[in-house]
Amino acid sequence: MFDVGLGEMAVLVVLALVIFGDKLPQVAGQAGRMLRQFRQMANSAKADLEAGLGPEFKDFDIADLHPKTFVRKHLFEDDDSFLNGKLFDDDEPSYTAPTTAGALDYGERPPYDNEAT
Repeated sequence: MFDVGLGEMAVLVVLALVIFGDKLPQVAGQAGRMLRQFRQMANSAKADLEAGLGPEFKDFDIADLHPKTFVRKHLFEDDDSFLNGKLFDDDEPSYTAPTTAGALDYGERPPYDNEAT
């Protein structure tokens, strides 16, 4: 999520030791309590939302509102062919190639409309 490597983590730990010094255990405890409170608030908000929506939305998931998930769920719900990169039953395209009945010969000029230009 944050894409922090081992070197960056070591620099952050050294900076934390320099900045907070002896109070680092207290700051870490406060940060842990704050994260726990945020998690509890998020869970209670989710429970309140589920209770407010009623029994019709008992299997509602917030992640379903993401556009990619929404399209995948509602358009390709029972069809797994898009996962294999094959959307059509046959390998041939369903269109027909244009005919060359009205094609111009070499050197022949196309029709010109003075009013259109």
